[in-house]
Amino acid sequence: MGKTISEKILSVHCRKDLTAGEIGIADVDFAFAHDGTGPLAYKAFSEMEGDRVFDSSRIALVVDHTVPSYSEEVANYQNLTRAFAAKYGTLLYNDGSGICHWVIPEHGHILPGTLAIGADSHTCTLGALNAFATGVGSSEFASVMLTGQIWLRVPRTIKVHILGSFAKYISAKDLVLSLARRLGASGASYKTLEFCGEGIKNIPVEGRFTICNMAVEMGAKAGIFPADNLTEEWLSRRTEKSICGVDADGDASYESHLEFELDTIEPMVSVPHSIDNAVPVRDLAGREIQLVFIGGCTNGGYESLQVAAEVMKGKSIASKVRLVVQPCSRETYIEAANAGVLGSLAAAGAMINAPGCGPCCGQVGGIPADGEQVVSTTNRNYRGRMGNKNASIYLVSPATAAACAIAGCIVDPREIA
Repeated sequence: MGKTISEKILSVHCRKDLTAGEIGIADVDFAFAHDGTGPLAYKAFSEMEGDRVFDSSRIALVVDHTVPSYSEEVANYQNLTRAFAAKYGTLLYNDGSGICHWVIPEHGHILPGTLAIGADSHTCTLGALNAFATGVGSSEFASVMLTGQIWLRVPRTIKVHILGSFAKYISAKDLVLSLARRLGASGASYKTLEFCGEGIKNIPVEGRFTICNMAVEMGAKAGIFPADNLTEEWLSRRTEKSICGVDADGDASYESHLEFELDTIEPMVSVPHSIDNAVPVRDLAGREIQLVFIGGCTNGGYESLQVAAEVMKGKSIASKVRLVVQPCSRETYIEAANAGVLGSLAAAGAMINAPGCGPCCGQVGGIPADGEQVVSTTNRNYRGRMGNKNASIYLVSPATAAACAIAGCIVDPREIA
Protein backbone atom coordinates (compact mmCIF):
# COMPACT_ATOMS: atom_id res chain seq x y z
CA MET A 1 0.00 0.00 0.00
CA GLY A 2 1.28 3.46 -0.92
CA LYS A 3 1.69 6.39 1.46
CA THR A 4 0.29 9.86 1.88
CA ILE A 5 2.62 12.86 2.10
CA SER A 6 2.29 12.89 5.90
CA GLU A 7 3.08 9.19 6.19
CA LYS A 8 6.19 9.62 4.05
CA ILE A 9 7.57 12.65 5.90
CA LEU A 10 6.94 11.22 9.36
CA SER A 11 8.33 7.80 8.44
CA VAL A 12 11.61 9.44 7.42
CA HIS A 13 11.78 11.58 10.56
CA CYS A 14 10.87 8.71 12.88
CA ARG A 15 13.36 6.44 11.10
CA LYS A 16 10.85 3.65 10.69
CA ASP A 17 8.01 2.73 8.38
CA LEU A 18 4.77 4.26 9.69
CA THR A 19 1.18 4.42 8.55
CA ALA A 20 -1.77 6.44 9.81
CA GLY A 21 -2.58 5.81 13.44
CA GLU A 22 0.92 4.66 14.43
CA ILE A 23 3.17 6.56 16.84
CA GLY A 24 6.83 7.42 16.46
CA ILE A 25 9.55 9.62 17.93
CA ALA A 26 10.46 12.14 15.25
CA ASP A 27 13.58 14.23 14.68
CA VAL A 28 12.62 17.89 14.32
CA ASP A 29 14.17 20.00 11.55
CA PHE A 30 13.11 23.41 12.82
CA ALA A 31 11.29 24.80 15.86
CA PHE A 32 10.03 28.27 16.75
CA ALA A 33 7.98 30.20 19.29
CA HIS A 34 6.81 33.78 19.73
CA ASP A 35 6.53 36.32 22.51
CA GLY A 36 3.11 35.01 23.54
CA THR A 37 3.98 31.32 23.97
CA GLY A 38 7.74 31.51 24.46
CA PRO A 39 7.94 32.68 28.09
CA LEU A 40 5.99 29.67 29.34
CA ALA A 41 8.29 27.43 27.32
CA TYR A 42 11.39 29.07 28.82
CA LYS A 43 10.00 28.42 32.30
CA ALA A 44 9.34 24.77 31.45
CA PHE A 45 12.81 24.49 29.90
CA SER A 46 14.32 25.69 33.18
CA GLU A 47 12.19 23.25 35.18
CA MET A 48 13.51 20.46 32.94
CA GLU A 49 16.99 21.61 34.01
CA GLY A 50 17.90 22.45 30.45
CA ASP A 51 21.36 23.97 30.11
CA ARG A 52 21.54 24.01 26.30
CA VAL A 53 19.28 23.66 23.29
CA PHE A 54 19.62 20.80 20.82
CA ASP A 55 20.75 23.07 17.96
CA SER A 56 20.63 26.86 18.27
CA SER A 57 20.68 27.30 14.48
CA ARG A 58 17.41 25.38 14.17
CA ILE A 59 15.42 27.26 16.81
CA ALA A 60 13.95 30.72 16.25
CA LEU A 61 12.17 33.06 18.63
CA VAL A 62 9.99 35.79 17.16
CA VAL A 63 8.59 38.93 18.80
CA ASP A 64 5.36 39.43 16.85
CA HIS A 65 2.19 39.25 18.93
CA THR A 66 2.25 42.56 20.79
CA VAL A 67 4.37 44.99 18.79
CA PRO A 68 5.16 47.68 19.50
CA SER A 69 4.66 46.95 23.20
CA TYR A 70 1.97 49.08 24.83
CA SER A 71 2.96 48.84 28.49
CA GLU A 72 5.86 48.34 30.87
CA GLU A 73 4.51 44.88 31.72
CA VAL A 74 4.40 43.77 28.08
CA ALA A 75 7.85 45.18 27.35
CA ASN A 76 9.35 43.31 30.30
CA TYR A 77 7.56 40.10 29.28
CA GLN A 78 8.96 40.37 25.76
CA ASN A 79 12.44 40.82 27.16
CA LEU A 80 12.23 37.22 28.39
CA THR A 81 12.34 36.14 24.74
CA ARG A 82 15.31 38.33 23.93
CA ALA A 83 17.15 37.14 27.03
CA PHE A 84 16.56 33.45 26.26
CA ALA A 85 17.77 33.91 22.68
CA ALA A 86 20.90 35.66 23.91
CA LYS A 87 21.64 33.04 26.56
CA TYR A 88 21.23 29.98 24.35
CA GLY A 89 22.25 31.46 21.00
CA THR A 90 18.99 30.80 19.18
CA LEU A 91 17.87 32.85 16.21
CA LEU A 92 15.93 35.97 17.18
CA TYR A 93 13.55 37.90 14.95
CA ASN A 94 12.82 41.03 16.92
CA ASP A 95 9.99 43.59 16.89
CA GLY A 96 8.98 44.60 13.37
CA SER A 97 10.34 41.47 11.68
CA GLY A 98 6.80 40.22 11.26
CA ILE A 99 4.63 37.24 12.12
CA CYS A 100 6.48 34.00 12.85
CA HIS A 101 4.52 31.97 10.28
CA TRP A 102 5.85 34.29 7.55
CA VAL A 103 9.25 35.27 8.93
CA ILE A 104 10.40 31.65 9.33
CA PRO A 105 9.73 30.55 5.72
CA GLU A 106 10.86 33.89 4.26
CA HIS A 107 14.29 33.30 5.79
CA GLY A 108 14.59 29.88 4.16
CA HIS A 109 14.18 27.75 7.27
CA ILE A 110 11.43 25.50 5.84
CA LEU A 111 11.93 23.17 2.89
CA PRO A 112 9.77 20.46 1.32
CA GLY A 113 9.86 17.23 3.29
CA THR A 114 10.90 18.86 6.55
CA LEU A 115 9.28 18.60 9.98
CA ALA A 116 8.58 21.93 11.67
CA ILE A 117 7.24 22.37 15.20
CA GLY A 118 5.94 25.69 16.49
CA ALA A 119 4.51 26.85 19.80
CA ASP A 120 1.45 28.20 18.00
CA SER A 121 -1.57 26.47 16.51
CA HIS A 122 -1.15 28.13 13.12
CA THR A 123 2.23 26.50 12.54
CA CYS A 124 0.36 24.37 10.00
CA THR A 125 0.70 27.38 7.65
CA LEU A 126 4.09 26.01 6.60
CA GLY A 127 2.51 22.96 5.00
CA ALA A 128 2.09 25.23 1.99
CA LEU A 129 5.76 24.49 1.30
CA ASN A 130 5.29 20.70 1.35
CA ALA A 131 6.48 20.39 4.95
CA PHE A 132 4.76 18.61 7.83
CA ALA A 133 4.26 21.49 10.25
CA THR A 134 2.18 21.48 13.40
CA GLY A 135 1.70 23.42 16.61
CA VAL A 136 2.29 22.25 20.18
CA GLY A 137 1.92 23.63 23.68
CA SER A 138 4.65 25.54 25.49
CA SER A 139 5.79 22.61 27.67
CA GLU A 140 6.11 20.30 24.70
CA PHE A 141 7.97 23.00 22.82
CA ALA A 142 10.43 23.23 25.73
CA SER A 143 11.05 19.51 25.37
CA VAL A 144 11.69 19.95 21.64
CA MET A 145 14.23 22.70 22.34
CA LEU A 146 16.00 20.39 24.75
CA THR A 147 15.95 17.13 22.79
CA GLY A 148 15.29 18.00 19.15
CA GLN A 149 12.61 15.31 19.10
CA ILE A 150 8.86 14.93 19.52
CA TRP A 151 6.44 12.03 19.62
CA LEU A 152 3.67 12.13 17.04
CA ARG A 153 0.83 9.92 15.98
CA VAL A 154 0.64 9.82 12.20
CA PRO A 155 -2.62 11.53 11.18
CA ARG A 156 -5.16 10.01 8.88
CA THR A 157 -5.52 12.08 5.73
CA ILE A 158 -8.43 13.75 3.96
CA LYS A 159 -7.68 14.28 0.29
CA VAL A 160 -8.93 17.60 -1.09
CA HIS A 161 -8.93 17.54 -4.88
CA ILE A 162 -8.96 20.96 -6.54
CA LEU A 163 -9.91 21.70 -10.13
CA GLY A 164 -10.23 24.82 -12.28
CA SER A 165 -9.21 28.39 -11.54
CA PHE A 166 -10.54 31.35 -9.56
CA ALA A 167 -12.63 34.08 -11.12
CA LYS A 168 -11.50 37.69 -10.58
CA TYR A 169 -11.60 38.80 -6.92
CA ILE A 170 -12.15 35.23 -5.73
CA SER A 171 -9.23 33.73 -3.82
CA ALA A 172 -7.88 31.05 -1.51
CA LYS A 173 -9.70 32.61 1.47
CA ASP A 174 -13.04 32.01 -0.23
CA LEU A 175 -12.01 28.42 -0.93
CA VAL A 176 -10.95 27.65 2.63
CA LEU A 177 -14.13 29.20 4.06
CA SER A 178 -16.08 26.97 1.66
CA LEU A 179 -14.06 24.01 2.95
CA ALA A 180 -14.80 24.96 6.57
CA ARG A 181 -18.49 25.16 5.75
CA ARG A 182 -18.39 21.64 4.34
CA LEU A 183 -16.18 19.99 6.97
CA GLY A 184 -17.25 21.89 10.08
CA ALA A 185 -15.06 23.24 12.86
CA SER A 186 -14.03 19.75 13.97
CA GLY A 187 -14.43 17.75 10.78
CA ALA A 188 -10.71 17.22 10.35
CA SER A 189 -9.71 16.66 13.99
CA TYR A 190 -6.16 15.25 14.22
CA LYS A 191 -6.09 14.67 10.48
CA THR A 192 -4.05 16.03 7.61
CA LEU A 193 -5.76 17.97 4.87
CA GLU A 194 -3.75 17.06 1.75
CA PHE A 195 -4.44 19.28 -1.27
CA CYS A 196 -3.95 18.04 -4.82
CA GLY A 197 -5.32 18.27 -8.34
CA GLU A 198 -4.61 20.32 -11.44
CA GLY A 199 -6.27 23.35 -9.87
CA ILE A 200 -3.50 23.88 -7.32
CA LYS A 201 -1.28 25.32 -10.05
CA ASN A 202 -3.69 28.26 -10.02
CA ILE A 203 -3.21 28.86 -6.29
CA PRO A 204 -0.06 30.91 -5.57
CA VAL A 205 2.13 30.10 -2.59
CA GLU A 206 0.61 32.95 -0.59
CA GLY A 207 -2.84 31.46 -1.20
CA ARG A 208 -1.55 28.08 -0.07
CA PHE A 209 -0.35 29.72 3.14
CA THR A 210 -3.91 30.95 3.69
CA ILE A 211 -5.41 27.51 3.17
CA CYS A 212 -2.92 25.59 5.31
CA ASN A 213 -3.09 28.25 8.02
CA MET A 214 -6.80 27.66 8.44
CA ALA A 215 -6.58 23.85 8.38
CA VAL A 216 -6.38 23.98 12.17
CA GLU A 217 -9.71 25.83 12.24
CA MET A 218 -11.25 22.54 11.15
CA GLY A 219 -9.30 20.66 13.80
CA ALA A 220 -6.55 19.44 11.48
CA LYS A 221 -3.11 18.48 12.73
CA ALA A 222 -1.63 19.66 9.44
CA GLY A 223 -2.46 20.98 6.02
CA ILE A 224 -0.09 20.20 3.17
CA PHE A 225 0.44 20.86 -0.52
CA PRO A 226 2.75 18.97 -2.86
CA ALA A 227 5.82 20.85 -4.08
CA ASP A 228 5.68 22.17 -7.65
CA ASN A 229 7.27 24.87 -9.78
CA LEU A 230 5.53 27.60 -7.75
CA THR A 231 7.03 26.18 -4.55
CA GLU A 232 10.47 25.97 -6.09
CA GLU A 233 10.32 29.52 -7.46
CA TRP A 234 9.21 30.95 -4.08
CA LEU A 235 11.91 29.08 -2.16
CA SER A 236 14.70 29.67 -4.66
CA ARG A 237 14.57 33.38 -3.81
CA ARG A 238 15.13 32.56 -0.14
CA THR A 239 17.53 29.63 0.05
CA GLU A 240 20.34 28.02 -1.91
CA LYS A 241 19.57 24.60 -0.47
CA SER A 242 18.32 21.86 -2.78
CA ILE A 243 14.56 21.56 -3.06
CA CYS A 244 13.15 18.04 -3.27
CA GLY A 245 9.41 17.62 -2.94
CA VAL A 246 7.48 14.75 -1.37
CA ASP A 247 4.49 13.41 -3.30
CA ALA A 248 1.77 11.02 -2.23
CA ASP A 249 1.76 7.59 -3.85
CA GLY A 250 -0.95 6.87 -6.38
CA ASP A 251 -2.29 4.03 -4.24
CA ALA A 252 -2.15 5.88 -0.90
CA SER A 253 -5.02 5.27 1.49
CA TYR A 254 -7.22 8.23 2.46
CA GLU A 255 -9.94 8.51 5.05
CA SER A 256 -12.14 10.49 2.67
CA HIS A 257 -12.09 12.57 -0.49
CA LEU A 258 -13.44 16.06 -1.18
CA GLU A 259 -13.51 17.94 -4.46
CA PHE A 260 -13.76 21.65 -5.24
CA GLU A 261 -14.17 23.41 -8.59
CA LEU A 262 -12.52 26.80 -8.20
CA ASP A 263 -14.65 28.20 -11.01
CA THR A 264 -17.75 27.72 -8.86
CA ILE A 265 -16.39 29.37 -5.70
CA GLU A 266 -17.95 32.75 -4.87
CA PRO A 267 -17.08 35.40 -2.26
CA MET A 268 -17.63 33.90 1.17
CA VAL A 269 -18.02 35.26 4.69
CA SER A 270 -17.73 33.42 8.00
CA VAL A 271 -20.44 34.77 10.30
CA PRO A 272 -19.93 35.29 14.05
CA HIS A 273 -19.06 33.41 16.13
CA SER A 274 -17.89 30.23 14.41
CA ILE A 275 -15.51 29.60 11.52
CA ASP A 276 -17.78 27.01 9.91
CA ASN A 277 -20.74 29.39 9.90
CA ALA A 278 -19.74 30.40 6.37
CA VAL A 279 -22.16 31.66 3.75
CA PRO A 280 -21.94 33.48 0.42
CA VAL A 281 -21.35 37.21 0.83
CA ARG A 282 -24.56 37.89 -1.08
CA ASP A 283 -26.54 36.42 1.82
CA LEU A 284 -25.37 39.25 4.09
CA ALA A 285 -25.17 42.06 1.53
CA GLY A 286 -25.92 45.43 3.05
CA ARG A 287 -25.10 44.58 6.66
CA GLU A 288 -23.43 47.67 8.16
CA ILE A 289 -19.88 47.49 9.54
CA GLN A 290 -17.64 49.81 11.54
CA LEU A 291 -14.12 48.33 11.40
CA VAL A 292 -12.16 46.52 8.68
CA PHE A 293 -8.84 44.75 9.27
CA ILE A 294 -6.65 43.55 6.40
CA GLY A 295 -3.66 41.57 7.65
CA GLY A 296 -2.73 38.67 9.89
CA CYS A 297 -0.82 35.49 9.15
CA THR A 298 -3.75 34.38 6.99
CA ASN A 299 -3.95 37.35 4.62
CA GLY A 300 -1.24 39.88 5.39
CA GLY A 301 1.02 39.04 2.44
CA TYR A 302 1.89 41.23 -0.54
CA GLU A 303 -0.69 39.71 -2.87
CA SER A 304 -3.43 40.25 -0.29
CA LEU A 305 -2.48 43.91 0.13
CA GLN A 306 -2.13 44.35 -3.61
CA VAL A 307 -5.62 43.09 -4.42
CA ALA A 308 -7.08 45.26 -1.66
CA ALA A 309 -5.35 48.30 -3.15
CA GLU A 310 -6.63 47.35 -6.60
CA VAL A 311 -10.23 47.19 -5.35
CA MET A 312 -9.83 50.53 -3.57
CA LYS A 313 -8.00 52.36 -6.36
CA GLY A 314 -9.37 55.88 -6.75
CA LYS A 315 -11.88 55.35 -3.94
CA SER A 316 -12.09 56.22 -0.24
CA ILE A 317 -13.36 54.30 2.74
CA ALA A 318 -16.88 55.03 3.99
CA SER A 319 -17.08 57.87 6.51
CA LYS A 320 -18.28 55.63 9.33
CA VAL A 321 -15.65 52.93 8.76
CA ARG A 322 -12.10 52.56 10.13
CA LEU A 323 -9.64 50.54 8.06
CA VAL A 324 -6.51 49.02 9.61
CA VAL A 325 -3.89 47.40 7.37
CA GLN A 326 -1.01 45.35 8.76
CA PRO A 327 1.64 43.68 6.56
CA CYS A 328 2.63 40.23 7.77
CA SER A 329 6.38 40.83 7.60
CA ARG A 330 9.09 43.40 6.99
CA GLU A 331 9.73 41.82 3.59
CA THR A 332 6.08 42.35 2.66
CA TYR A 333 6.06 45.87 4.12
CA ILE A 334 9.05 46.92 2.01
CA GLU A 335 7.71 45.31 -1.15
CA ALA A 336 4.28 46.89 -0.70
CA ALA A 337 5.83 50.27 0.10
CA ASN A 338 8.13 50.21 -2.93
CA ALA A 339 5.25 49.21 -5.21
CA GLY A 340 3.06 52.04 -3.95
CA VAL A 341 0.53 49.62 -2.48
CA LEU A 342 0.76 50.99 1.06
CA GLY A 343 0.55 54.54 -0.22
CA SER A 344 -2.54 53.69 -2.22
CA LEU A 345 -4.23 52.09 0.79
CA ALA A 346 -3.29 55.03 3.01
CA ALA A 347 -4.66 57.46 0.42
CA ALA A 348 -7.96 55.59 0.56
CA GLY A 349 -8.08 56.14 4.33
CA ALA A 350 -6.25 53.13 5.78
CA MET A 351 -4.11 53.22 8.92
CA ILE A 352 -0.91 51.21 8.35
CA ASN A 353 0.48 49.23 11.29
CA ALA A 354 4.00 47.90 11.69
CA PRO A 355 4.48 44.22 10.72
CA GLY A 356 3.04 41.85 13.33
CA CYS A 357 -0.14 40.21 14.54
CA GLY A 358 -1.92 43.35 15.71
CA PRO A 359 -5.64 43.22 16.43
CA CYS A 360 -6.02 39.63 15.18
CA CYS A 361 -5.17 38.28 18.62
CA GLY A 362 -6.78 41.18 20.46
CA GLN A 363 -3.62 42.80 21.78
CA VAL A 364 -2.78 46.00 19.93
CA GLY A 365 -3.41 47.89 16.72
CA GLY A 366 -7.17 48.28 16.46
CA ILE A 367 -9.36 46.67 19.11
CA PRO A 368 -13.08 47.06 18.30
CA ALA A 369 -15.58 48.79 20.57
CA ASP A 370 -18.70 47.23 22.10
CA GLY A 371 -21.31 46.27 19.55
CA GLU A 372 -19.12 46.91 16.53
CA GLN A 373 -19.33 44.76 13.42
CA VAL A 374 -15.82 43.89 12.22
CA VAL A 375 -14.84 42.60 8.79
CA SER A 376 -11.45 40.87 9.00
CA THR A 377 -9.13 38.83 6.78
CA THR A 378 -7.84 36.85 9.77
CA ASN A 379 -8.52 33.24 10.75
CA ARG A 380 -10.76 33.24 13.82
CA ASN A 381 -14.06 34.87 14.69
CA TYR A 382 -15.00 33.38 18.04
CA ARG A 383 -16.34 35.77 20.64
CA GLY A 384 -13.60 37.98 22.05
CA ARG A 385 -10.93 36.96 19.52
CA MET A 386 -10.02 40.54 18.58
CA GLY A 387 -10.01 41.76 22.16
CA ASN A 388 -13.67 42.56 22.78
CA LYS A 389 -16.25 39.86 23.53
CA ASN A 390 -19.01 42.36 22.71
CA ALA A 391 -17.88 42.81 19.09
CA SER A 392 -18.76 40.58 16.12
CA ILE A 393 -16.17 39.38 13.59
CA TYR A 394 -16.91 38.49 9.97
CA LEU A 395 -14.08 36.68 8.13
CA VAL A 396 -13.60 37.46 4.44
CA SER A 397 -10.99 37.67 1.69
CA PRO A 398 -8.84 40.78 1.17
CA ALA A 399 -10.84 41.78 -1.91
CA THR A 400 -14.11 41.53 -0.01
CA ALA A 401 -12.65 43.38 2.99
CA ALA A 402 -11.54 46.27 0.78
CA ALA A 403 -14.94 46.44 -0.90
CA CYS A 404 -16.67 46.47 2.49
CA ALA A 405 -14.47 49.34 3.67
CA ILE A 406 -15.56 51.39 0.68
CA ALA A 407 -19.25 50.51 0.90
CA GLY A 408 -19.55 50.69 4.68
CA CYS A 409 -21.35 47.38 4.61
CA ILE A 410 -20.81 43.78 3.57
CA VAL A 411 -20.69 43.63 -0.21
CA ASP A 412 -19.44 41.47 -3.08
CA PRO A 413 -16.10 42.94 -4.27
CA ARG A 414 -17.16 42.46 -7.89
CA GLU A 415 -19.85 45.10 -7.36
CA ILE A 416 -17.31 47.70 -6.21
CA ALA A 417 -14.23 47.19 -8.34
